Amino acid sequence: MPRSRHKGRSLTGILLLDKPSGISSNSALQKVKRLFNAAKAGHTGSLDPLATGLLVICFGKATKISDYLLSADKMYIADLKLGITTDTGDSDGEVTSKKVCPKLSNEYLIKTLKSFEGEIQQIPPMYSAIKHHGKRLYKLARNGEKVTRQARTIHIYKIVLLEHNTDRIKIQVHCSKGTYVRTLAEDIGERLGCGAHIAALRRVALGPFQNMQMHTLKELENAVECEKDLDINLLSVDYALKNWPFITLATRDMKTIHHGHAIQISDIPNATHVRIYDTNDKFYGIGKVLSDGRIAPKCLS
Repeated sequence: MPRSRHKGRSLTGILLLDKPSGISSNSALQKVKRLFNAAKAGHTGSLDPLATGLLVICFGKATKISDYLLSADKMYIADLKLGITTDTGDSDGEVTSKKVCPKLSNEYLIKTLKSFEGEIQQIPPMYSAIKHHGKRLYKLARNGEKVTRQARTIHIYKIVLLEHNTDRIKIQVHCSKGTYVRTLAEDIGERLGCGAHIAALRRVALGPFQNMQMHTLKELENAVECEKDLDINLLSVDYALKNWPFITLATRDMKTIHHGHAIQISDIPNATHVRIYDTNDKFYGIGKVLSDGRIAPKCLS
């Protein structure tokens, strides 16, 4: 009789991983999943193999709220190498052009960066996971194919110039979902007249996760070797929604919600979604605010 497949622990929570450079987000996820011996896990938005920094990993029931984190704003620290472009938009790619980098004043650089702030149109890069007729663009690009991509509307909330050397600049970018910082770097380089690519990229914030401790793979591996409890590194599911309004429901209303029915409450929050708690302050799930003022169950724990 074949041996039953080990499915791992039933685990719920959120881990803030400091992804190292050189591996894909999925590879990092699988490593973490094995370390925690978790039955179910997913991440909320990929980082390029070159990139480091915040990769939010959701375990168990926390995966139900991952879509809400995918739409969250993000913040990056990017090092741009000026005067050189590559086919991938970063230093992992092949060089496609070289130009002499002009002398650029801080004032001119700040003005140029400022021109990218606000709502702009951005064409996704060929080296991306977007699908074209069912195939990932990066797979087409690796085969030497290039297809027309439709521009997308994104929002750059703020770009700050952190450092400026002869042929390098370091910037901090606060942006909406769907923003490709590699493409932004290329567009900045084009505007400066010399081209540019990403030499290093680090995600430092995502939605509610700002200025928070991240955990490295090495740290987690050492903890496992020392037989330490990894679960103490996990955040609760509702932490990811901490900026949302919340409601506390009595037992009767909780039963109504549990059975999939909307409820009427007296004080309607000015929001599209709310956190739901019971009278013991236990997080129960997400409610959607309907047009008639009722709260409908959207995602329950």
